[in-house]
Amino acid sequence: MTDLQISTAAAPATAPTRSGRLLAVVLLGQFMALLDVSIVNVAVPGIRTDLGASGAALQLVVAGYTIAYAVLLITGARLGARYGYSRLFLLGLAAFTAASLACGLAPGTGWLIGFRVFQGAGAALMVPQVMSLVQRTFSGAARVRALGLYSAVLAGGMAVGQVVGGILVSADLFGTGWRPVFLVNVPIGLVLLIAGRRLLPVLPGDGSRRFDVVGLVVLAAALGLLVVPLVLGHELGWPVWGWVMLAGSAALSGVFVVVERRIAARGGQPLVPVRVLRAPGLLPAAGAIFLIMVAFAGLMFAFALHQQAALGYSALRAGLLSAPVAIGFGVSSLHWHRLPQRLHRRLPSLALGTAAGAYLLFGVLVSGGADIGLGAELVLTVGGLAVGCAYSPLFAAALGRVDPADAADGSGVLVTVIQLGQVIGVALLGTLFLGRAALPAPPADSGRALLVTVSTVALALVLAACFALRTRRATAAGRD
Repeated sequence: MTDLQISTAAAPATAPTRSGRLLAVVLLGQFMALLDVSIVNVAVPGIRTDLGASGAALQLVVAGYTIAYAVLLITGARLGARYGYSRLFLLGLAAFTAASLACGLAPGTGWLIGFRVFQGAGAALMVPQVMSLVQRTFSGAARVRALGLYSAVLAGGMAVGQVVGGILVSADLFGTGWRPVFLVNVPIGLVLLIAGRRLLPVLPGDGSRRFDVVGLVVLAAALGLLVVPLVLGHELGWPVWGWVMLAGSAALSGVFVVVERRIAARGGQPLVPVRVLRAPGLLPAAGAIFLIMVAFAGLMFAFALHQQAALGYSALRAGLLSAPVAIGFGVSSLHWHRLPQRLHRRLPSLALGTAAGAYLLFGVLVSGGADIGLGAELVLTVGGLAVGCAYSPLFAAALGRVDPADAADGSGVLVTVIQLGQVIGVALLGTLFLGRAALPAPPADSGRALLVTVSTVALALVLAACFALRTRRATAAGRD
């Protein structure tokens, strides 16, 4: 085992073939949820034409899913702990699948926005259960492999969305235009529901765990006030109400801390137990993962804009050219543990430093506005490989010393951190890029804006490397 140990606490014995199928079910569900964050982007022009949607309505079509998903993740984790992870996974999957069908058949923009919010809520019920099921079903080396596959799915979902969306929209199946980007989830979801009922383990929830209703409401409000202006702020010109919401989010975050401390002091059950946050390595690893996701999501967003709005590439071509980052991320997430044992302790910090250098070089290569060449693609691949070598062991360290009984709470925290990192990365780095390149912009102007953005990405990865060092020290101290 590596120095970033994975807890080998007891997990239900599961035959290898059955456990592989179980993992396929939950990771495919995770993949669909991630896919729908980006797959809709390429369908926006068709939705505008077909439904006569306004610019603000189109923003809500894209953002409604992300807002509901991010705000309700912690709630989904707690529901899974109370009522059973498998039950909540299947319930969320059913809601997600039904909402996907409704989105694909939506007769108007208002309906589509509402169904997208419902789809995000279904994803928020389903996704936190994935890590809880992995924690409860796998142990030791099998858990390391499962976490590596989870990381690969995370990277793939972010990159594949635009590629799949571009293929489906371009195909215009049976004259349905944009609708297959939603309808594609329906047959997959139905198959997963049937398989899940047979394969998912019976893990009854802890009915004695009471709901921290006040904490849930305060946290949901704080996240909502944070996510809404970040998602919509740039497109709407950062109105005053957005800044008021951000200030309100900060205030409610403070209220949430006070509420949780009081509940714990009374011997109650806070939304996120303190013992989870005190697990060795969880907080610094979560900080590193948050910065990685800010950097990764922001880079993918700005690079896609540069290709489509400045270089004139199609959404499909842009998606394919972005794929090496995700492929490198996924491959190294799966196979980092095959590197020499002596490197494992320092791997996350070394890998993040390497990725920062690779992305800086990439920024220099594209800063002139030329077409994306083989050299730039190779550098992107190296960056993706390096980030995956950091992300997967950090994820393992974050959850490795969380008690399996607290798996839902630990996974809820991490999945929320990941989702917020994606939202904030797109919002902040997207704003930075767009502020320096008013699209459509000349390729050279856009290239210089991308260099500034990528430099910020590199800075975020250097900060993540500092958190990775703290994670290593915390997990080493936890073993003493």
